[in-house]
Amino acid sequence: MSSNQLPERLRICLIGQKIPVLSRSSDTGLLWPLARGLTERGHEVTIISTSTALKRPEVFRDGIRAYYLNEGQPQYKTIRFADAVQRKFVHLNNEKPFHIVHSLDESGFKIGRHKHNLNISIAYDVEATQMAQLFNILSQNQNSLRNRISTSLNLIYTFLKTYFMQDRALLQSADGIFVTTPQQRTILERYYLYPDFHTYTVPYGINLGDLTPKSESENFKLKLNIPDNAHIILALSDFTSLHEVKPLLKAFEKVVLKMPNTYLLLLGSGPQWKNVEYEMLKLALGSRVLMPGAVTAEEMLDCILSSPIYVDLSSRSTGLEPSLIEAMAQKKVVIGSELSPISDVISDGVDGFLVRPADVDTLSILLDKLITGTEINKEQIGDRARQKVVEVFNRQKMIDSLINAYSQILINSGRFKHRASRKSFFSKSKTAV
Repeated sequence: MSSNQLPERLRICLIGQKIPVLSRSSDTGLLWPLARGLTERGHEVTIISTSTALKRPEVFRDGIRAYYLNEGQPQYKTIRFADAVQRKFVHLNNEKPFHIVHSLDESGFKIGRHKHNLNISIAYDVEATQMAQLFNILSQNQNSLRNRISTSLNLIYTFLKTYFMQDRALLQSADGIFVTTPQQRTILERYYLYPDFHTYTVPYGINLGDLTPKSESENFKLKLNIPDNAHIILALSDFTSLHEVKPLLKAFEKVVLKMPNTYLLLLGSGPQWKNVEYEMLKLALGSRVLMPGAVTAEEMLDCILSSPIYVDLSSRSTGLEPSLIEAMAQKKVVIGSELSPISDVISDGVDGFLVRPADVDTLSILLDKLITGTEINKEQIGDRARQKVVEVFNRQKMIDSLINAYSQILINSGRFKHRASRKSFFSKSKTAV
């Protein structure tokens, strides 16, 4: 055990492919508000990411220094982002050593492999593993025996392949893993054999901002050529899997047959966008499904305010996306997948609804009831959703939990010991969502 006491001022490096700087032309990203909170507590924060809407290779704002390696830096254009990150980090670490690296995805793995030579501790988000692939396979499960057997075999094969080819080495290099839900924590310990002692549940990454109730934009429907009396269903997807979106389109097809004045607003972009569009056109939904692609934070808010129903059936959803939290705060009825971590955030039938993504009939019946207002009290569901958000998600509490986790990781790695004046302050966070 090291005799060095834990420093009052931590030097933290955040690494990830998606950490945009706060600006008018982009959303706030995943961790910028949190990084700002860390600097407000006196810690030094450096960000290494890919690009920013500001189109600048280096940004200094809110006490945070951010480096964007894909912005006008030719020395990084011909190499993979993970290699560029390692090269940039080594340079920065030689100038002024860091205490801890927090990698939001697998981009920091090469740094983790050399952590002893670099004299740093490293923590990853659970998204750095391939766990999301397992949720994606589960979401395709249907009720037939043949499908269940096929899904089980695919699940076992994918787990073994991803675990032994990538995840095991990544977890072995980790001094800590951050999860956002108890479900992820349990899976890490039970199936990935990662010690619960080194797992930290912290619901960070959300810019809660102003969650006061807001009014719908007067011209929103007019801009989209949607009638004023139309019903809008808002859905989000990263368009990485056609199988995740097809059930929603088929369920919506049944809804439109009964209620032609209903529109589906499908936001997001990804590699399967064209295939989803083709599937939508095959179902003759071209006049009722709008697919504008990726949108800014302001446009997302307008979509949420104009849509009574919010749907996210993605297996990769953590349940803590800013748009989902905003939808709950604005008293919208949220529908999520019972197989994704969203199930740890939403209580089915209480403050939202959970469905099996492949169950087209159940989803279409639920959408029908919500639109017609039969059997379901939407106002009560929305009120409970807002109450949960206001009570559970507190930005200062999240920052406290993250600082405690960083400190515990450094102590458990053997590089530092408790400060004598704060003997009981640093305890492992087990905050449940």
